[in-house]
Amino acid sequence: MLLKKGVQVKVISGKDKGKTGEILEINRRHNKVKIKSIGMIKKHLKPTKENKGGIISKESFIHQSNVKNIDVKINDKKKTGKK
Repeated sequence: MLLKKGVQVKVISGKDKGKTGEILEINRRHNKVKIKSIGMIKKHLKPTKENKGGIISKESFIHQSNVKNIDVKINDKKKTGKK
C-alpha cells in the first residue's frame, strides 16, 4: 500500500473504525502512522517556566495495517498498468 504524508486514509479496525483523516507522520521502522484527530490520547504535562502544564490531547500512532487508502489520485495510479 502506498502511504505518504498528506494522503487521506480510512481506519478499518480499532476504536476509531470508520473515521477518515490525513496522515501527519509515518514511522516506517515500526510500520505505524499518525492520523489527524484519530487515536487521541491524554498526556499529562508537568509545569515548567515556559509551559503551564496540565492535561493535553494528542494523536498517537496506529498500525498501518489498520488503515485503508481512500485518496483518489493515488488509487487511480495504482489501477493503471500493463495489460
